[in-house]
Amino acid sequence: MTANTAPDLLDLPPLGAGHFARIEDKVAALMRTRETVVTMQGEALLPLEACIRSAVRPGSTALNVITGPYGETFGGWLRSCGAEVITVTAPFSGAVTPEQVAEALRAHPAIDFVSLVHAEAATGNTNPVAGIAEVVREHGALLMLDAVASVGAEPLLTDEWGVDLCVIGGQKAMAGPAGVSVVSVSARAWERIAANEQAPRRSYLSLLDWKERWIDGGRAALPHAPAQLEMLALEQAADRVERAGLDAVIARHRAAAGATRAGVRVLGGVTPYVVRDEDAAPVATTLRAPEGTDARDIVAAALAADACVPVQAAGGALAKEMVRVNHYGLEADREVVLATVSALAEGLRALGVPVAEPGEAVVAAGKAWDAVIEG
Repeated sequence: MTANTAPDLLDLPPLGAGHFARIEDKVAALMRTRETVVTMQGEALLPLEACIRSAVRPGSTALNVITGPYGETFGGWLRSCGAEVITVTAPFSGAVTPEQVAEALRAHPAIDFVSLVHAEAATGNTNPVAGIAEVVREHGALLMLDAVASVGAEPLLTDEWGVDLCVIGGQKAMAGPAGVSVVSVSARAWERIAANEQAPRRSYLSLLDWKERWIDGGRAALPHAPAQLEMLALEQAADRVERAGLDAVIARHRAAAGATRAGVRVLGGVTPYVVRDEDAAPVATTLRAPEGTDARDIVAAALAADACVPVQAAGGALAKEMVRVNHYGLEADREVVLATVSALAEGLRALGVPVAEPGEAVVAAGKAWDAVIEG
């Protein structure tokens, strides 16, 4: 696209407070919340850190659920706030259960804050939030949920589940921008934040600043110049989901995960990293490399077969053993999934890994997709 044919992204009319508020309302509807929302002008790590630093006071006790790298990050923030951190973990091949969380809450009755990731795109697992939220609510603690990779990909019932702080971003299943993010804040979370003398003020991390200058003023005047392009892109992403139907978008993501797992199981060579289907995230499927084969070589060989398929090696310590297949947003598509299974088959064959006939794996993936969509 040349400069003469590119859409004009400069000299746009100002994004006013009314339009900004309407975008917030559209996103809140996708989150299934009537609570107040704060749209922060940055990637989702910004509101995630803001939630922890706002709601967690020195000397408090927090429960941090770890099923992937983001949970590990939350633990560091909680400790830096002066909290005692109780940790519940699950292997990256599975999920945490409500029973594990309930046991930790019984053992540590002082816990007043729980941090949880809904779906982990990095490790391909998803946690049963409804059940976990129920035991957290019975205990009386605040629940913070990272729903960045789940919004639009699986049911997210913020109010029904009783999630106090729910953070989403638009860059995964919504196929939108990464530069803005949204957090819903319950009334009791606002009370906790207001009572915390250590909550950030006059800071980019301050939820209270946004509340006082934006929400309490009836959303009539923006506190500063908005990230206009990102906000408009977020609105378009929300509108596109609404046009397609949220249930249909969620079904596409479920179909993508089911088809990828079905195709790989027929193909062989690699195996699903997340063992149980019910623990598998709908936004990404992670695969375990066979013994003696580097996952990074599998990714390179698959991309050599088809440079367009959404595969990558995992990060950090998992890079040698885990292949990640992304199927979120526009890549939650039948043809993309089938092409990915085919590219993995060709890549594994090129590396000398024994696999089944590629066509059989592709057919299995297609049948699994159709079963979800037509069922």
